[in-house]
Amino acid sequence: MNNRIKDAFASKQNLLNMYFTAGYPSLHDTLPLAQALVAAGADILEIGMPFSDPLADGPVIQRSSSAALANGMNLPVLFGQLQELRAAVPETPVLLMGYLNPVLQFGMEAFLKQAAEVGIDGLILPDLPLDEYEEMYHPLFQQYGVKAVFLVTPQTSEARIRRLDALSDAFLYLVSGPGTTGGTTLPDVEAQQEYFQRIAAMNLKNPRLIGFGIADKSGFDHACAHADGAIIGSALIRALGDTDDAPATATRFVQGIKA
Repeated sequence: MNNRIKDAFASKQNLLNMYFTAGYPSLHDTLPLAQALVAAGADILEIGMPFSDPLADGPVIQRSSSAALANGMNLPVLFGQLQELRAAVPETPVLLMGYLNPVLQFGMEAFLKQAAEVGIDGLILPDLPLDEYEEMYHPLFQQYGVKAVFLVTPQTSEARIRRLDALSDAFLYLVSGPGTTGGTTLPDVEAQQEYFQRIAAMNLKNPRLIGFGIADKSGFDHACAHADGAIIGSALIRALGDTDDAPATATRFVQGIKA
């Protein structure tokens, strides 16, 4: 079975995972943005599924979700757009990120089946309870070859981290600090360093990407010093909110990070 995620980590260092919201800035920007980001150097794509009540997303991504929903984005529309995903980005790992409620309304098995059919590699659902995943959904994820990606925070216990590591076959998403995505509060550098070093010392089987609050090349480079790469979302969404050429803006953004 194709494992683009594992292949990406095996073949590259300092991976850049770019997040963007499906259907933003306009409804039909999803695939053009995917192509532009990959052509500019993004190693992994994380496509946000808009939801009206997000838990982990800060105000920038919340606004993009509201705009995408107003544009007419929903799961059936998204899966329709993603029919052309693998023609657009044949080898790049692509994940969907969202929340449990819309997925359950769609039907978990139906969702995973469609995700697999359009070439989605992984799924991030921050509000999916771990016990529920392990008891009810883990076999379905395996059946359809969709990898579950779990979030780790500075407060996550070692026992839970090891459990997340055992249940995943993708990567672990290290939340850089407290708060939501796109936060502007300066981190406690000493505490953050200790957190990253503690995770590294656990010798986990899965690679690690650091996300939340990473907005530029210096933040990306700092994250890469402590993990296998970084996830950037809100800074790109902010740039896309002030442009009439989303693919060109995305291209310049990634080139600035990867320069």
